[in-house]
Amino acid sequence: MEPLYDFVIKDEKVHPGALSCRGCGWSLLVRHLASILGEETIYVIPACCFSIIAGPYPLNEIKGSIVHTLFAASPATATGVRAALDRQGKTDVLVVVLAGDGATFDIGIQSMSGAASRGENILYIVNNNGAYMNTGIQTSTATPYGAVTTTNPGAAYKKSWPKDLMGIVGAHNIPYAATGSLAFMEDLRAKMARARDTEGFRLLMIDGPCPPGHKTDPALSISIGRLAVETKMYPLFEIEHMKYKINYVPERNYLVTECMKVQGRFRHLFKEGNEHILKDIQEHTDNTWSRLLEMEKMSHN
Repeated sequence: MEPLYDFVIKDEKVHPGALSCRGCGWSLLVRHLASILGEETIYVIPACCFSIIAGPYPLNEIKGSIVHTLFAASPATATGVRAALDRQGKTDVLVVVLAGDGATFDIGIQSMSGAASRGENILYIVNNNGAYMNTGIQTSTATPYGAVTTTNPGAAYKKSWPKDLMGIVGAHNIPYAATGSLAFMEDLRAKMARARDTEGFRLLMIDGPCPPGHKTDPALSISIGRLAVETKMYPLFEIEHMKYKINYVPERNYLVTECMKVQGRFRHLFKEGNEHILKDIQEHTDNTWSRLLEMEKMSHN
């Protein structure tokens, strides 16, 4: 594989400084994404953390064009931008949605599904930080079981499992979808390049470190992201026309507690009497991994 890091160092596509929290995954994600997509790209951004990080008009962190849109409307807006560009003969200009999990798993899932079903030539990036972080850390359907948020505080922690977005997206039989982690940058950049060069609707879901929401040390964002992959809480895989491929198989059988114990949003689960909850989370993670292995096996039959 050709080296993917030199390009970032030599030719930055974002401006210095950002309105993000320390240790935020959004800024690092966009820095690498923009370096691969180039300055002609048009980014469509619904309400999310990055709509703030990019800066209010006339500021713009990215060396590219940004269209801010409504919470539920980013795929629909991107569809219109794509159509206008195609009408002008600018078929080589990329149209990219940058959205959080709230605008993807919840409020925007209808328009996302519609764009995927129509095969719109859009690259959809979802930064999955597991809650509505921009508006005060409220629960979303991406929030992990057991996590504390401002709408599920303390003993009222989230008591339902997160939505399987990748399964939903993959069921649309699109040409390319993949998960990525900022802790596995070579894999992530390769997937970004693959998505750039694929035509049709494609989606990348990135594990998004969020120190305020996850209640973590900002210096540990990448380390925690690596633990999420190693513990199989956030597997790395690709889907191509409903065929699955796992990109990374952990060499050790880490327990989910290794990743959860360094996040304050799970601190309450480590109190005496909650052992059964941690066991349930471990079993759910193991079952999800087993199902993913089976999906990969079926894809090669």
